[in-house]
Amino acid sequence: MTLYIGLMSGTSLDGVDGALAQFHGDALTTIAATYLAFPPALRAELMALQASGANEIEREALAANQLAQYYAQCVAQLLRESGKQPQDVRAVAVHGQTIRHRPELGFTRQTNNPALLAELCGIDVIADFRSRDIAAGGQGAPLVPAFHQALFGKAGQTRVVANIGGIANISVLRGDGSVIGFDTGPGNVLMDGWIHRHRQQEYDADGAWAASGKLIPELLSALLTEPYLALPAPKSTGRDLFHMDWLDARLPAHMQATPADVQRTLTQYTAVTLADAIKAHGDGADAAYICGGGAYNSVLMDALGRELGTQVMVASTQALGVAPNRVEALAFAWLGYRFSERLAGNLPSVTGAKGDRILGALYPR
Repeated sequence: MTLYIGLMSGTSLDGVDGALAQFHGDALTTIAATYLAFPPALRAELMALQASGANEIEREALAANQLAQYYAQCVAQLLRESGKQPQDVRAVAVHGQTIRHRPELGFTRQTNNPALLAELCGIDVIADFRSRDIAAGGQGAPLVPAFHQALFGKAGQTRVVANIGGIANISVLRGDGSVIGFDTGPGNVLMDGWIHRHRQQEYDADGAWAASGKLIPELLSALLTEPYLALPAPKSTGRDLFHMDWLDARLPAHMQATPADVQRTLTQYTAVTLADAIKAHGDGADAAYICGGGAYNSVLMDALGRELGTQVMVASTQALGVAPNRVEALAFAWLGYRFSERLAGNLPSVTGAKGDRILGALYPR
């Protein structure tokens, strides 16, 4: 029995999810899980660092230090809730906060200070999970399909697992053990940006604002012309492509619509692009299991169900025994375990890397 902590702060930039997991080989049991919201100033700075700006090297370093402080708080909270001590935990596996993802240029950047985190929590820290896959010619993302296969795969049955965070991605877990996975396009990122602009809210709780609006067909059609959607897998994306300037450039001129109508259309856009990917690659699957923040948006979930039709049931990963908001943090705990055991953490069929690679870098306590 070995304990690992996984920490994940994703494209939504809302905070850090943490999970403490006990491993018996690749099998795991969740011991504790928690969430720590970022303060508005840190969230704003992380958002600003998504694009080039003045003094960005120093600003990124300071943000990384602040992130490490919040990661350490999350670790402390998990230890308190579980009654464990730092010496009980083999390692903390932390993704960091992606501020650039340019695999086509051979790099990805996750803001983080894992050395400081090791000092603060007194536990080995494993970080920088994407770089080795990119060095091997891969996309460095998505990384979660390997974990989805380990946790949710079932011999002889094809399952689709979709994560709807800031960006959406799917894992098609085939009954023969093979896996297809890629980023399908925006998850919550455009919806979050739009509601923040117009209502100063961080996200559309349960899709309530979207539900008050009407679909704008011409806007949906314009959004669906994005070339990324037609690219073959392996592929990955992020805020480098899908951001508010991208959306503004596609808003129809003299559009007769309310901001709520745009929100409804953005919700439909996520549903359509995700459903199209599932229909194109999920042959034989009779269910799609959703995790990430999008699983808590009933308007989005209903739209996805309508797009997929009666042949594919849409449910959250709770139906498989794991809360949707815990999956990604558990995935990084699993990646930390794989690193410690010197086992591959990537899937070349998903990322396009030249082969299996051990992912991560160790910062001893």
